[in-house]
Amino acid sequence: MAEAVILSTVLKIGVALGNKAVQQANSQFQKFITQLTELQGRMGRIRSELRLMHGFLCRVDIRNLKNQNYGIWVQELRMLAHKIEDIVDEYLYLVGHKHDTGWGTYLKKGFKQPNVMLSLNRIAKEAEVNLAYLFQAKDRWVTVVDGGNSSDSSYIVERSQHLASISRSLVEEDLVGVDKSREKLEKMLVGDDLERCVIALHGMGGLGKTALAANVYKKEREKFECHAWVSISQTYSIKDVLKYLITELYKGRNSTPANMDHMDTKDLQDELKSFLDDKKYLIVLDDVWDPEAVNDLFRALVQNQKSSRVLVTTRIDGVAHHALQDRRITLEALSRDHSWELFCKMGFSRDTNHKCPIELEELAQEIVSKCKGIPLAIVAVGRLLFVRDKTREEFKRIHDQLEWELVNNPSMEHVRNILYLSYVYLPTHLKSCFLYCSLFPEDYLFRRKKLARLWTAEGFIEERGANTLEEVAEGYMKELLHRNMIQLVERNLFGRIKKFRMHDILRELAVDLCQNDCFGVPYEEEKCGGYLEKDGRRLVIHNLKKDIEQSISSLHQLRSITALDNSMPSFTLLPLLSEKSRYMTVLELVGLPIEKIPYAIGDLFNLRHLSLRNSKVKMVPESIEKLSNLLTLDLYNSDVHKLPRGIVKLKKIRHLFAQKIIDPSARVLLWSSGVSVSKGLGNLTNLQTLQALVAEDESVRQLGELRQLRSLRLCNVKRIYCECLCNSLVQMQFLSFLDVIASDGNEVLRLNALPSKVQKLYLRGQLDKETFKALGQNLYELGLNLSQLIEDPLPSLSWLTNLAELFFFYGTSYMAL
Repeated sequence: MAEAVILSTVLKIGVALGNKAVQQANSQFQKFITQLTELQGRMGRIRSELRLMHGFLCRVDIRNLKNQNYGIWVQELRMLAHKIEDIVDEYLYLVGHKHDTGWGTYLKKGFKQPNVMLSLNRIAKEAEVNLAYLFQAKDRWVTVVDGGNSSDSSYIVERSQHLASISRSLVEEDLVGVDKSREKLEKMLVGDDLERCVIALHGMGGLGKTALAANVYKKEREKFECHAWVSISQTYSIKDVLKYLITELYKGRNSTPANMDHMDTKDLQDELKSFLDDKKYLIVLDDVWDPEAVNDLFRALVQNQKSSRVLVTTRIDGVAHHALQDRRITLEALSRDHSWELFCKMGFSRDTNHKCPIELEELAQEIVSKCKGIPLAIVAVGRLLFVRDKTREEFKRIHDQLEWELVNNPSMEHVRNILYLSYVYLPTHLKSCFLYCSLFPEDYLFRRKKLARLWTAEGFIEERGANTLEEVAEGYMKELLHRNMIQLVERNLFGRIKKFRMHDILRELAVDLCQNDCFGVPYEEEKCGGYLEKDGRRLVIHNLKKDIEQSISSLHQLRSITALDNSMPSFTLLPLLSEKSRYMTVLELVGLPIEKIPYAIGDLFNLRHLSLRNSKVKMVPESIEKLSNLLTLDLYNSDVHKLPRGIVKLKKIRHLFAQKIIDPSARVLLWSSGVSVSKGLGNLTNLQTLQALVAEDESVRQLGELRQLRSLRLCNVKRIYCECLCNSLVQMQFLSFLDVIASDGNEVLRLNALPSKVQKLYLRGQLDKETFKALGQNLYELGLNLSQLIEDPLPSLSWLTNLAELFFFYGTSYMAL
């Protein structure tokens, strides 16, 4: 969807216009102030135009999905937005990438050979003209459904009701594996409770919520004095819904109230209350997206002690929570056996036993497994194969191109539409995050902390009050989870998301959107035929056997590369990217056997994320200090032992990983090593993660300046550092993870003051008994290694009421309580 691309460009222009380097250029190089001012003015006007277009696209996108002219117009707008992003990147490169020679020498050189600023001005002027032309072209050629009136939601209501009607039309035999949920729902509807009861059917799109609700509704509705079914859309009109409910409830009775079309919302609510006041009613609110929709309608659905029931179907957690916990039914994907049963009913319905021929069974099982237990997809695929030849060749063809069929086959359009609505109704700030996840392989396991760093580096995360960008990113993940767009795999001790996956079918639809929008491309060598020609700003390499330059065109357009194949050729990778992709933002090159970081890495001025985790890099060049936008530097388990002096100039850096694992079991004292940082560590005031730092007199003193730290691992700690270390640690009010490793087994750690919010604490080395007095009530996890305690520590730990995990290590011995 183009609005995500445009929002990204708008945010980037905002960064450019607020760049401190620009202000420094203005003040120190007045000779070119006119050119700078003209360019900034154009960028400001372009930003305003794009913001208006972004608002327009968010409002009308869903109503124009089949409008060919609209699609062409959006494609042109997207391409222009990418060109504008190029201008902004060039601009940031020019005004921000100043060398040690200072602004005067740098700008003179930049302006004269060639005259970069005049060239940028010319390109920006052309972009501004093209943007104005697109605005005019929209008015001439693009006819918006309903005239673009955002208050008229009839088209969206109609579309949602049409999709719901398909689900409601499913017959009894289409419902497989829902017997327990159906029995539970029937009991809730006909229970003896006199209170009006709200029941919620909850789950991702395509699981059969509407079909199950319709099946039970048809059976049980005659037990109520009146009943109605209404489909709700995200952009519902409360007046339209109330009118529809009144019309349905009055069927078979007196005529509907006179002048209903002239009633306001309150009059309609009063009319509905009056009608329902003394009746036992059943109302189904199908496919509800917004908790406010339920609140709006509940004002008219009276509590009348008649055993009335309101059944809500939804994909959204916040809507389901209108029902009490014991009144919520969450539908899950079908089991393997139930999936197979449903598929055979659809695909072999002519056979009285619904039996798959034995020679096709293996291929058919693989086809069914790709549907991941989603009934909607299983039914659609079964019906697709029902009309095909029952041969191995035909089944093999469908198996090999099932993803293509899902995206392109007209007979599966209703599957696309139902699942696609989940994406369409996402807030714009979540769309880029969701699309980004689809670039990774099927069943890829995402980890919260790493993904938060990547989303932040990509520029997807907007500031929200006092929350950190990482906290906002975690909030985005929660929103996607609550909307059933991602699948939770594991929570941590504190109940926070730790790992999750994407639903495979949603991923396939998202991959298609990514490629249509030039958002990004997943590269699989066998699927790409060994060469990738598609344009995209982001590239995630699943597997690659050839040199990247031989396999991928348009390297200069890339802003982000993630390599998941640690066997891919990598000898020339960094030098090549440093030369041809100077606007690169993210380099996630984990596990590649890269041995050297080229000096030219410093030319990647826009680089915000550099990960060479598990590489063979031994040294970081001094040019790293030029990466003034760098947020994450990940050298975990590389061979780097010392960072260059200029590292302390990276004042935006938030996460620094430089730990080397020596003993993976972590049961010996010196199980890992870290890096030393020369003078100036206190300049890195935005650091949130520092793992692992070699403790030295100067660095320990300056640690107290790093007051944003959340995670800290220190090694080579000596007793003489402990007092100063404690003084520094108590300044870190946000620190939640702390690992302190003594320099050897004879050093005694006397840590008599620790931050109160530490939740996970590991102390490795001899301990002074005073250390236990410093432990705070927030501690959930404690690990002690070679502490050489004489007295039993448990009495001293008994007052830590939140302590959930306690580990003792002594050499190769290990005990967990």
